[in-house]
Amino acid sequence: MRISARADYAVRAALQLAAARDAGPLKAEAIAEGQGISHKFLEGILGDMRKGGLVQSQRGGNGGYWLARPAETISVAEVIRCVDGPLVSVRGERPPDLAYTGPAESLLPLWIALRASVRAVLGVSLAEVAAAELPAGITALTQDPEAWTNP
Repeated sequence: MRISARADYAVRAALQLAAARDAGPLKAEAIAEGQGISHKFLEGILGDMRKGGLVQSQRGGNGGYWLARPAETISVAEVIRCVDGPLVSVRGERPPDLAYTGPAESLLPLWIALRASVRAVLGVSLAEVAAAELPAGITALTQDPEAWTNP
């Protein structure tokens, strides 16, 4: 699975907003600076997140961006879907829309299992990530030294 720069930046921006939820709206410039993201690129991402209902914004001197819902109710998966579309696709199609025959027939359940696994991991909430309180199951996956190496 590949996480695009756009998805990475969107999640990081959402985490910045989650961490500052009681501080009022954050300016895009502050988010960009805090995360080392190009301001111009971030503006487009925040616009998509606003259209997707994940953030709200207000113009003006006291304006900025904030999460549209509590961080506990927004998953990392939702943020990625908002800016990049489906989490798992094969040739641009969602796994349930695929059909295989012969020796490739068992690919479909494999792709479905992959999608379920990705959903389980990325189902963690922004609040959990921002507070560095990842669920035990996710933390356990990182304990395997093989998880940290590239095959």
